[in-house]
Amino acid sequence: MPKRVDSTLRSQAVRLVLEHRSEYSTERAVHVQIAESLGVSRESVRRWVAQHAIDTGTAAGVTSDEREELKRLRAESKRLREVNEVLKSATIFFAGELDPRNR
Repeated sequence: MPKRVDSTLRSQAVRLVLEHRSEYSTERAVHVQIAESLGVSRESVRRWVAQHAIDTGTAAGVTSDEREELKRLRAESKRLREVNEVLKSATIFFAGELDPRNR
């Protein structure tokens, strides 16, 4: 299970990358430097910056708010399917109990 990173560390990393981008020859170099200084992986910094670009509308993709909404809706849908299965089973059971041929 991946560890959860504090949102302040995440926003600090994104802010640092955006501020110091022009000082490096490549995007990868700035990610490596910021990641080393904060003690996180370069890939994490890269993903955080990419998600920030999506959230601000400068890149195409699913925003963090949309991702949370999808997660919530999927969980609700799963719960409703489970409830529906229980109700179907109960209906079948009680229909059998009420059938006069079973007496």
